[in-house]
Amino acid sequence: MKIPRIAWAAYGFALVIIVLDQLTKAWMLDGLSLREVGRVLVAPPILNFTYVENTGVSFGLFGGGGARWVLSVFSILVAGALAVWALKAERRLLVAAIGLVIGGAIGNAIDRIQYGYVVDFIDFSGTGVFPWVFNVADSAISVGLVLLILDSVLSERKAGVGAAHEKA
Repeated sequence: MKIPRIAWAAYGFALVIIVLDQLTKAWMLDGLSLREVGRVLVAPPILNFTYVENTGVSFGLFGGGGARWVLSVFSILVAGALAVWALKAERRLLVAAIGLVIGGAIGNAIDRIQYGYVVDFIDFSGTGVFPWVFNVADSAISVGLVLLILDSVLSERKAGVGAAHEKA
């Protein structure tokens, strides 16, 4: 089976996210010793690095730790399904979105398997606007989902315009 070039782009996005996610987490844990320190003030109160062991999904939702393996398997299954979808994708925005979500899902799954939780550290809670602590993988998943919605809206709009021209 030949993998289309555009699908390779999705896999490339995923790989970049996985590497960035794991490198930043390693830096937080080993370079800054964030686990021991707890918090590093970067640009208070706007941005801090705060160590959080997230047993839930993105931004700590559905936490508690009991779902470690379920969330790990689910993340891997979602990444696999998206990898198959990338084989059929034809739009660049869709491919970028798929790659971001795959990378984020795998990045967090690596943590769950390795530690039993996801390492979160990016903290904008001092702003009073965004109370969650998150990581690169969470960001990639969130941006990827927004891009999936945008791609869906744009492709529907384009299909609607094409259908209107055919009727005229």
